[in-house]
Amino acid sequence: MQKSLIAALLAGAFFSPGAVAADLIQVYQQALANDAVYASARASEVAGKERIPQGKSALYPSIAGTAAITRNMGDLASAQVIPNADGTTTTVINNTNNTSKQYAISLTQPLFRWDRWQTYQQSKLQEAISEAQFAQAQQDLITRVAQAYFDVLAAQDTLESTRSQKSAVTEQLASAKRNFEVGTQTITDTHEAQAAYDLVIAQEFAASADLENKRSALLAIVGGDAVVLAPLRPGVTLASPSPATIEPWLSAAQSQNYGVTVSELSLESAKRDIERNRAGHLPTLDLIASNGRTLRNGDVSNTSRGTSNAIGVQLNVPIFSGFAVTSRVRESIALEDKARNDLESTRRNAVLGVRQAYLGVNSGLAQVKALEAAEISSQSALDSNKLGYQVGVRINIDVLNAQRQLFSTQTDLSKARYSTIMSGLRLKAAAGSLREADLVPVNALLVR
Repeated sequence: MQKSLIAALLAGAFFSPGAVAADLIQVYQQALANDAVYASARASEVAGKERIPQGKSALYPSIAGTAAITRNMGDLASAQVIPNADGTTTTVINNTNNTSKQYAISLTQPLFRWDRWQTYQQSKLQEAISEAQFAQAQQDLITRVAQAYFDVLAAQDTLESTRSQKSAVTEQLASAKRNFEVGTQTITDTHEAQAAYDLVIAQEFAASADLENKRSALLAIVGGDAVVLAPLRPGVTLASPSPATIEPWLSAAQSQNYGVTVSELSLESAKRDIERNRAGHLPTLDLIASNGRTLRNGDVSNTSRGTSNAIGVQLNVPIFSGFAVTSRVRESIALEDKARNDLESTRRNAVLGVRQAYLGVNSGLAQVKALEAAEISSQSALDSNKLGYQVGVRINIDVLNAQRQLFSTQTDLSKARYSTIMSGLRLKAAAGSLREADLVPVNALLVR
């Protein structure tokens, strides 16, 4: 109840008009409260905790009580002659009409049930699998939220760059028309400026639609209405992965990756399943105890009571089951082989994910550095072309191309930064070490 109230207050804080921009941590907290995929994984984890009590219950004694009432009605009668003390006799007619009441309680305690023991061991593995899957879902939520967050920022940057380019092209178009009217430029400059303007208008529509799509994708995770996001600070410095070498990351991926953990537990469960099915050939031994009472009511001379108590052991030895047990054993062996290959595939994918993310971080850092230098050069080129245009050594198309190059470089730079940040998060996720605390240094890169 308290978590729901906090989530509602958070939603009211940054989903209301005029609210302060929400940062990555706030958006993630909102996703924790509203994301349906995460809620489903959490429910599965809670359900998985019930596997152990269910598996253990088969090893405990079972107690059952029964009760029955039977009414016997018949036409047969028998005569019984009873001698009296004075030498006379009395004849008693007994009929078969009577009511029988039976009560019993029985206890069965398994002493040797190899299949149930294996089922109990599997239940512990199933609980561990559900915990690992929930941990994987937590990591997935972090990467999904961060990816959707930076997708929105990238779309906003693209739209802002397009609108800046539109503003610059509009000025160039107006300047080209004025110069053509006074006869200092040809109609070609006007046509080039008009073509550039028409193109940037189309790009603006596309960028606006893409931004709405990216916002919708984020809202599908966090719920609520439109949200204003805190942008990345200009000129931020991105950190290199720590440790700097790839070997520790590869080792962690093969031992700590949650997908690998789930596959390892699934393989162990498959091995237990073979033993459980083989137990169909083994004898079973149970302790049996019971207490029963019987009351039969008839006529005066036909009433009886009885009590029975029994305790002992019961041995069952399977002899033939139509080859069903053998078939189930073969099936479980094949499934165990499948689980082993699934584990190997998961390990390879985890290693591949680490390599790709590690390369993405390092190449992204190099790309960011190169684009930062390109941004400075593009700005210098634009300034030079504007000056050359004013003095007549550059034409209008030169200025438009320089502007387009600058805006394109700025957009690529922002995307490279977002991609590098995401590669860092994916690197930790592939190594199984991604936590909510890892969002804190990323959040520090945003404008508060």
